[in-house]
Amino acid sequence: MTVTLARKEKKKTAEYASRTLVSPSQLRTKRGKTVYLVVFGGTLVAFVLAFLFPLYWAVTGAMKSAPELAQTPATLIPHEWHPETFGEAWDQMDLGKYFLNTVVVAGGAWLVQLAVDVPAAFALSKLRPKFGNAVLGLMLVTLMLPAAALLVPTYVTVTDLPLLHLNLINSPTAIWLPAAANAFNIYLLKRFFDQIPDELIEAARIDGAGPVRTLWKIILPISRPILAVVSILAVVTAWKDFIWPLLVFPDTGKQTLSVMLQRVAIDMPLNLLVAGMVLASLPMIALFLVFQRQILAGLTAGSVKG
Repeated sequence: MTVTLARKEKKKTAEYASRTLVSPSQLRTKRGKTVYLVVFGGTLVAFVLAFLFPLYWAVTGAMKSAPELAQTPATLIPHEWHPETFGEAWDQMDLGKYFLNTVVVAGGAWLVQLAVDVPAAFALSKLRPKFGNAVLGLMLVTLMLPAAALLVPTYVTVTDLPLLHLNLINSPTAIWLPAAANAFNIYLLKRFFDQIPDELIEAARIDGAGPVRTLWKIILPISRPILAVVSILAVVTAWKDFIWPLLVFPDTGKQTLSVMLQRVAIDMPLNLLVAGMVLASLPMIALFLVFQRQILAGLTAGSVKG
């Protein structure tokens, strides 16, 4: 009797623990299943359309003729398809050169951020230097400052680099150096490193491994999810940035895609401009589709301790 009551109580507790807006008893009925599927399916379709429709609108807009793209009201489906617009946009805008410029800028920013942010986060998390919490707090304070407020001091710095007195204008290093110390990425990495047991660090220290070897041999191999997240954030931020590349690349031949597209927008036919924007966004879309599992794993990693 006692065992039966205990089982019933356990079953009831489990049911309450898993209960949501719709109870399991309601889902067992035919009407409950139908309502649930209709609401869930409708919500899913609405969110998919909300995210995919802008992409569809851009792709189909690029394949319209310029007069059709400019007409009002806009056509949902092109009257005539012009897929050759993408090839024309690539040739007329010389997109290959600007793609290369953007890859150099984004790739360098990614490597520099990893080289700076990962050791910084490891030191704050596991080495625990004196005044480490104060340093982390000052880093996080920078997140509260608007980006526009930092443009002038950063520009003055890159035009006359302290101690070296170098002018970094028209050089990719003008993008790489300001992007190196990213407070948000350091915080993400530190939160992940905090979840790594200290016993691993102590074991490596007993075996004679120094901080650098411990970071390289132990921390980095088990930190791939968060490294993927930080890497994608770094690449996407550098790829889509506009204001800062506009300031530090006055030479039109060294500009990135975002700056070049804005510069030619006045003289370029609208359909070619839209085609160029679609081509410029494809690498980031492909990056997300390829690494979406790593992104989701990294965002949830370390959220539950144990």
